[in-house]
Amino acid sequence: MSRTIRRYSLLMVLLAITGLILFLLNVALGSVYIPLSQVVKVLIGSPVEVDSWSFIIHKTRLPQAVTAILAGAGLAVGGLQMQALFRNPLADPSILGVSSGAGLGVAVVLMFGGFSGFALSALGWLGHLTVTMAAFMGAMVVLFLILILANRLRDNAMLLIVGIMVGYAASALVGILKFYSMKEDVHSFVIWGLGSFSSVSWVRMQVFFPVVLIGLVGAILLIKPLNIMTLGDEYASNLGVNINRARFWVLACTGILTATITAFCGPIAFLGLAVPHLTKGLFRTSNQQILVPAVMVAGSILALFCNLTARLPGFDGALPINAVTSMIGAPVVIYVILRGRKLIQLNV
Repeated sequence: MSRTIRRYSLLMVLLAITGLILFLLNVALGSVYIPLSQVVKVLIGSPVEVDSWSFIIHKTRLPQAVTAILAGAGLAVGGLQMQALFRNPLADPSILGVSSGAGLGVAVVLMFGGFSGFALSALGWLGHLTVTMAAFMGAMVVLFLILILANRLRDNAMLLIVGIMVGYAASALVGILKFYSMKEDVHSFVIWGLGSFSSVSWVRMQVFFPVVLIGLVGAILLIKPLNIMTLGDEYASNLGVNINRARFWVLACTGILTATITAFCGPIAFLGLAVPHLTKGLFRTSNQQILVPAVMVAGSILALFCNLTARLPGFDGALPINAVTSMIGAPVVIYVILRGRKLIQLNV
């Protein structure tokens, strides 16, 4: 085994251990502290000292931690795919407007609630389910539009610009629809836009888990063509890669992950942008065979860390996930910009 492979293996083991520790801390810490020994007993099905601990873990903290793992992995690998496809270090899963489409779907539902004279938020779980379905449908409409345009636009740069414009158009419509919505529903929309890993119950997990898993498996299957495409379209074509077909499936894979995670958790910022750069800096490679599994684990770790930070004792309730991810992601983006400028100056 070469020295490089040993280094990659050691890093993956360290990431896995870190993820396991953060997972246990996510289940143990919160408004009610549960000893780690009791957490392990609950997870393996043994009786615990306090019955309420088992209820808290199974009903709230465990599904929230699993949601953070899946969402972090999905957004991170989606960001890696977009950065590799467009060869743009500032690309992320929402760059094609899928997240804006989800917001548009939610805004449309809120508008209909305002026209009918009742607040959708007053419907409880039914209203929340309606918002989730509306977000997913809005995201999928934008995704299908992008996939159709991908067959007509051969230039990735043009497709990227069109995706950004679609996102702006969707955001403009959201602003108009919010203006005509009821105050209670606008507040619900703002809360949804802040992001949360706590809205996926075990019932919803039956949909959330398999769809995200399909997206993650799709990302693994696309490693080889994406690895070749990072060397340039002309080089990839000479090696027998169907550029249009590969680009279509990369966009579809990232779009499904983004649409599903945004619908269930809200638009989670910066995970898809920051994690690929953190992982590349840690592993010091651009090989997708190494980066794809690495960003999945690193994305889960960062999502668990953000979720734990948002629920630390001392906060009144729980902080919005986007507030925590932005504090971590913004410095990474600034670092990427400054590093890129330094490299440009060196090349000159």
